[in-house]
Amino acid sequence: MQYGICPLSIVPIRTNPDDGTEMTSQLLYGEHFKVLESRKKWSRIRGGFDNFEGWVANNQIVLVSEEVYEEIHQNPSLKISSDVISHICTPDGMLLPILLGSMAETSSLLNHTFEGHIFEGQKSKDCLVDTAFLYLKAPFLPGGKTPFGIDASGLTQMVYKINGYVLERTAASQSKQGEPLSFIEESEPGDLAFFDNNDGVIDHVGIILKDNYIIHVNGHVRIDRIDHTGIFNTEEKLYTHKLRVIKKIL
Repeated sequence: MQYGICPLSIVPIRTNPDDGTEMTSQLLYGEHFKVLESRKKWSRIRGGFDNFEGWVANNQIVLVSEEVYEEIHQNPSLKISSDVISHICTPDGMLLPILLGSMAETSSLLNHTFEGHIFEGQKSKDCLVDTAFLYLKAPFLPGGKTPFGIDASGLTQMVYKINGYVLERTAASQSKQGEPLSFIEESEPGDLAFFDNNDGVIDHVGIILKDNYIIHVNGHVRIDRIDHTGIFNTEEKLYTHKLRVIKKIL
């Protein structure tokens, strides 16, 4: 089996080996992965952080040894970039911008020099909300994971990742993690609320705030009211998402 690291700011992960197919997620700088299948121009990968699978272009990744992959994978306290934009200095003297939540830890493995601030280790639950606020007004982008484009489960995954915790990539998968709560009143800031569509499929998630508010992605990362029915948008004066379950992850 082959292994790799993302050497660029952002690399799209697609449903099929074709630039025209849906982007279901992204690799951020320094994220590691296994190569499940390799073709001339594309590789099907499984992310080392969340086991998410999809196709990436071969000219946007760098292959590494199994030893390097395991060195990253077994590290319990990875350094993660904490600025909305940081920079990597490459061997040829070029500056590569990287984004909040990128893996600064792996820059040395790529012979790069990281210039910026980092988060390291597991933070307290109180830090989750402060991290989420860094993404406010980020536009909705299906499959996105950055302050310049993000989806609902990307927001929750990145907020938890930056604070040292692992969430799955999709809302449906995340909803299987943690401990369910019976009432909103039992929840704490940082807990996750999940929402389903008319077919009963969980397709949305947000982070509970204090005083019955929630931060989530609807057009952009925003704060709305939440009650036992769901998310209420005071601007539109309607419920935009139907509450399914609240989960305590930490």
